[in-house]
Amino acid sequence: MITDNALAFLERMITTASPSGFEEPNAKNFRDYVSAFADEVTTDPLGSVIAVVNPTGSPRVMLAGHIDEIGFLIHYINDEGFCYFRTIGGHDNVNIVGQRVVVQTRKGPVHGVIGKKPVHLLTADERGKKIELEDLWIDLGVTNKQEALDAGVQIGDPTVYADGWQPLLGDRVAGRAMDNRVGAWVVAEALRRVKALNPQAAVFAVATVQEEIGLRGAHAATHGVNPDIGIAVDVTFATDFPSMDKRKVSPMKLGGGPGVLRGANANRKLADRIVEVAQTAAIPVQLQATPGGTGTDANAMQIALAGVCTGLVEVPLRYMHTPCEIISLADADACAELLARVCASLTPDEIWAP
Repeated sequence: MITDNALAFLERMITTASPSGFEEPNAKNFRDYVSAFADEVTTDPLGSVIAVVNPTGSPRVMLAGHIDEIGFLIHYINDEGFCYFRTIGGHDNVNIVGQRVVVQTRKGPVHGVIGKKPVHLLTADERGKKIELEDLWIDLGVTNKQEALDAGVQIGDPTVYADGWQPLLGDRVAGRAMDNRVGAWVVAEALRRVKALNPQAAVFAVATVQEEIGLRGAHAATHGVNPDIGIAVDVTFATDFPSMDKRKVSPMKLGGGPGVLRGANANRKLADRIVEVAQTAAIPVQLQATPGGTGTDANAMQIALAGVCTGLVEVPLRYMHTPCEIISLADADACAELLARVCASLTPDEIWAP
């Protein structure tokens, strides 16, 4: 069950801006939370936070959830003070138009909006044209470049959507960066819960950085932790919305429990163990099939070092990479409980090689 303190931690993570390459604010949130129960907490040179329970145990298990998010990076400010930007991570340009944003400056947050030419003024050719980034800009409300600079805005400043934490009906919550703050929250909560289960394993909960731009933090952190087993926690596409063709991807619904990967990016024995533990504990899970690698930290962990026995557990999410991503808190809670129990089930003498 999610405690009030844990829920406040998740809300704090969602509302704190930390796009890829600029994760320090949420790294601090993660450190502050896990320091209350972890045996050791460190931060690696890339910025990933590594918390461990029972560091001398065996096997060594790395739970990874990334704390970065998609966003924008200002690369040009024109004479009128309009800021042009590049994207951090993957965006659908349609979603960018008309959004409120917050520029993260050294002087503090500066609010703006994404502007473009109004539809009324578009030519016939322009109306049928794909939206390009160079046709969009951030309007800060200034009248010239100097005012923008005086406010602290400069080239290289990261920017995120302004949307924050919004409870919906039932146990659903919407917000920016559920991908993948909920995964980082899950690994922190799993670490807190597994400590009470006295695991034989050494359990490392890692808040990884720079996932959205190439799984970079997980690559480095895996070398640092040197795990025998790695389990990534990320979000996955919920398919329970109109127009979704379930013939194209595995069915996945909000409130149906965590997704468990089966496929090349998941060790078969570990995937089976995750499902077995879930069944024993009466935790609902949903199976997901992906034939190749995944765009998650599981991919980075699996092919690091000489190869790592890897699994992937996912929280279903609607509207990925938009400002209004939706999750079920019950799914997040179940995911944390499942990982804690899986880690507690591991013994030093088990062989995970195929």
